[in-house]
Amino acid sequence: MTSTAATPDAVEITGLSKIFNAGRTNAVEALVDVDLTIAPGEFVSLIGPSGCGKSTLLRLIANLLEPTSGTVLVNGKPAATARKEQDYGMAFQQSGLFEWRSVVRNIELPLELKGWDKARRRARALEMLDLVKLGDFASHMPWQLSGGMQQRVAIARALAAHPPLLLMDEPFGALDEMTREHMQAELLQICARTSTTVVFVTHSIPEAVYLSNRVIVMSPRPGRITEIIDVDLGTDRDEDTREASEFYGKITAVREALRGIELAAGPRGIEDR
Repeated sequence: MTSTAATPDAVEITGLSKIFNAGRTNAVEALVDVDLTIAPGEFVSLIGPSGCGKSTLLRLIANLLEPTSGTVLVNGKPAATARKEQDYGMAFQQSGLFEWRSVVRNIELPLELKGWDKARRRARALEMLDLVKLGDFASHMPWQLSGGMQQRVAIARALAAHPPLLLMDEPFGALDEMTREHMQAELLQICARTSTTVVFVTHSIPEAVYLSNRVIVMSPRPGRITEIIDVDLGTDRDEDTREASEFYGKITAVREALRGIELAAGPRGIEDR
């Protein structure tokens, strides 16, 4: 009888701490003793007061920063190995598109860096543009697109190599409310089709609840995980989801968790926001 190795967690964080300028008078303790496990295909949002270390945690997962202590595994590998093997894609608040490259050539860039031949990367880039419903804009330049369209191109680029993990740092923060809600729905559809695991940083409670399987609530600096809230709103979320009593109930739960850590932190915690 043959045994099958268990699928590793998408992200496994154990005893993670980060101190900037460690050992100096201006040292800043950003994160302390963070433990978190994220399953493949899960959508997890990080939320908390400004300065609580949400983006720092995302960058530690991406191996853009080195932890002071603790470990980060991505798909069962050390974060540094996962970065070298391009096991994840990233999207930020600004799309970060190169203005001198067309839309399709922006999406091709990570594939070009991986050594894909021209025909193969062009085919994949066009496939991803169709996925984000921008197939007619391949030859356009980024400045010819709206902010929401640019963000869709950025997501297409992040997913071009079909990474199992997508790391997103407030990607919709600069968009107007209607465009933001549209992009949230688009993102859920894209991730469902690609079975992508997502770690998503946001300041918006409704956004976190609408998108997530779990919402991770973090304390003011030094950042700790104070509460994990499961969100059971089904897999087919739409405009009706935003009107459901269960949706408002989860918003209240997250808001109360945030209010609780703010009250516990006192005046200093309020100033940190």
